[in-house]
Amino acid sequence: MGASRSKSVDLPTFHGSESQENELSGDKQRHKGSLKEKHEPVFEKEVCLASEMQDNEMREIEINNHKLLLIKANGEFSTIGHLCTHYGSQLVNGVLSRGRVRCPRHGACFNIKTGDIEEFPCVDGLQCYKTEVQDGKVIIFTTTSALDINKRTQNMVTRSLVNKDVILLIGGGPASLICAETLRQEGYRGRIIIATKEMHLPYDRPKLSKTLDIDIEHILLRKPEFYSTYGIEVLINKEATSVNTKKRKVSFKDGTSQRYDNLLLATGSIPRMLSCLGADLENICLLRSFDDAIRINKLATAKDIVIVGSSFIGMEIAAYLVEKASSVSVVGNSEVFELEDVKFYMSDHVIELRGEDGLVKDVVLASGKVLPADLCVVGIGVRPATHYLHGSPIKTDPKGTIIVDEYMQTNVERIYAAGDITSFPLPLCSNENVSISHWQIAHKQGYIAALNMQKKKIAIDTVPFFWTFFFGKSLRYAGYGAGFEEVIIQGNKDELKFVAFYIKEDKVVAVASLNYDPVVAQVAEVLASGKTISKLEAQDKQMPWLQYI
Repeated sequence: MGASRSKSVDLPTFHGSESQENELSGDKQRHKGSLKEKHEPVFEKEVCLASEMQDNEMREIEINNHKLLLIKANGEFSTIGHLCTHYGSQLVNGVLSRGRVRCPRHGACFNIKTGDIEEFPCVDGLQCYKTEVQDGKVIIFTTTSALDINKRTQNMVTRSLVNKDVILLIGGGPASLICAETLRQEGYRGRIIIATKEMHLPYDRPKLSKTLDIDIEHILLRKPEFYSTYGIEVLINKEATSVNTKKRKVSFKDGTSQRYDNLLLATGSIPRMLSCLGADLENICLLRSFDDAIRINKLATAKDIVIVGSSFIGMEIAAYLVEKASSVSVVGNSEVFELEDVKFYMSDHVIELRGEDGLVKDVVLASGKVLPADLCVVGIGVRPATHYLHGSPIKTDPKGTIIVDEYMQTNVERIYAAGDITSFPLPLCSNENVSISHWQIAHKQGYIAALNMQKKKIAIDTVPFFWTFFFGKSLRYAGYGAGFEEVIIQGNKDELKFVAFYIKEDKVVAVASLNYDPVVAQVAEVLASGKTISKLEAQDKQMPWLQYI
């Protein structure tokens, strides 16, 4: 069979972008276009007395059955949308600091006066509302349509055919999308091409392991109309095979190539497969793409499932399949707490997969246990998808990650990298080069790469933020805990409601919590401000470090 043809997604003409529907939060509001375009009459609403609010206070208010977030900071009032544009968390429960509010669940930050994004993950800013104090009363000025809009797509230009410059973005994840959007926000009018090996527009990949049967339309980061509105080309089924840095050209699996003036490499990671006997049987699955999720969901109904790997992805898959499959077993090489109706085989590993008619039937463990399996899902880690760089001068480390500087620039001029495939200097740990496969980091790096393609010379400065949710348990993590020397626990582990401070050289370098919001967002904001939390402060149940926010 010949190679399948790559193609550009059919993008209809549309005027006025539309934001992603947020099925996890129930926030079904959509972007309805600029208020200025509507020419609606503005009305005013008194919401409270200025004396009723303390400084550095946030309060949800209601106008015509619509909630907004009223903020008093440094003696001034401002009003923005009340829900985080990522998954719709209530920002009133978040962290107010340094002129921004941080989401309590996933760490996104928004400017309290403009609603602009100041930290990721998210693609939309918040709507903002003119707010004044008159005769001691807080007055908000708005329109009827403005009240329907929680999200706001930030101002962007579109392509000019006069501009022949080309920026090529390889990879269909958030790094490429945010890079493209930031370029347009910064006034870049040249050609922008996103080339992805998948068959879909960029989508919210973390949702796959939590809801395997989700509709692709519900997880698109942007609707098709968005790309045509802002002149962003998306080429699907377009897998890179090589980069010619001298000719500034990328070649693809389908035999085509594309020249570039600036290039972003954001190809993500590839799941690792088992290397034991029987690993090539047909009903052994990896989860990386939407198509992988659909396949696993289809094969799992009323079947015996063995999940190899006790990673977060493995646990999320187990949580989803437990009510769908006949049985779910998890095999891992570390100890974890046992939950629900899942059988755990920890401190063990697979030595053989036995099959019949090309399909796996049994999973054999080193301990001698034999687990029946109609389907085996492997989640034992990933490796960077950088194989197409073999033979190029682009510098990688021994693990295959691309080495970039603080501007996301590789060692080759005009070539940048972002996301899972990078090793980059993190200010939080004295600019040590690290590789972090977080959804939030990919957003941030795409943003930084775009700014520096436009000669802004802005270095990355972020606090890594991670989250997961399974079996009704919410886990958050912020910071960088590699090499930690001690863990201090506050709360109750037996009740699965606690926070863990990771200590290195007598200071907190990372924090994790289970059902203990918003403490991780609070620590993230302290670290983002450049302040430190000492070991003694972490041991104090009164959390004196909160004064640094």
